[in-house]
Amino acid sequence: MSLTDILSPSDIAAALRDCQAPDSFSPKKFFQISGMSKKSSSQLKEIFRILDNDQSGYIEEDELKYFLQRFECGARVLTTSETKTFLAAADHDGDGKIGAEEFQEMVQA
Repeated sequence: MSLTDILSPSDIAAALRDCQAPDSFSPKKFFQISGMSKKSSSQLKEIFRILDNDQSGYIEEDELKYFLQRFECGARVLTTSETKTFLAAADHDGDGKIGAEEFQEMVQA
């Protein structure tokens, strides 16, 4: 399964266009434009599984940096500032990584 099986390719493209400039990425806005914020819990779990590149059950900081590239190969890498802000916003238990539940809470908030 790929992200385009769950999300519309045109919505993904619009979300990526919105954050092309460095330091312009807003997770909340990206989730809304891409359509992720409207998906069910089971769909969000599947999206999380796809984004968890090493299948560890967590999205770590090094994976977050490449978050946009999981949606499109040619997308930019998140800046250090964007990555740290994203992680801080989702990592509720302070373990330095984002679990599936934390991801789902952030997307649906």
